[in-house]
Amino acid sequence: MSEDLPLPRQVKVVDTKTLLALEASAGTLELNQRLMLKWLTENVNPAGGHYLWPALWHRYSHRPEVSPHLRCELLLRLLDGEQVVSLLDVMPDDFETLPAVRSRSEGMEVRELLDSARTVRERIEGISITRRRDSTIGHTFLAPDE
Repeated sequence: MSEDLPLPRQVKVVDTKTLLALEASAGTLELNQRLMLKWLTENVNPAGGHYLWPALWHRYSHRPEVSPHLRCELLLRLLDGEQVVSLLDVMPDDFETLPAVRSRSEGMEVRELLDSARTVRERIEGISITRRRDSTIGHTFLAPDE
């Protein structure tokens, strides 16, 4: 079923109120990729500036009521201005209603940030890394900062 669905090609802009609602919905539906609401409310910038980039269709063979859903890369803006990356599972109808970025260049800027920003886990654990993207083969390599 979802094998036939094309992956949405829009990057979505998410304000903090909507982000918290999407995260709460993922929790209620018991979807795998989500963050703890307590951490989000303590750390994300209330002014927003978050983005969702659809990565793949995810399905549970044992839970057709929530299959398929989108697994999205999530770019979060934190209180101190740092942007970090996580994943968030979003139901297709919820994703569709979100506003899209205004331009292709804004979308490409989001992609670059997703490829270079620390993950939420790296932030929590205090890990500092550099990501180097090799555009010839499309892979991202990690190297500890010196």
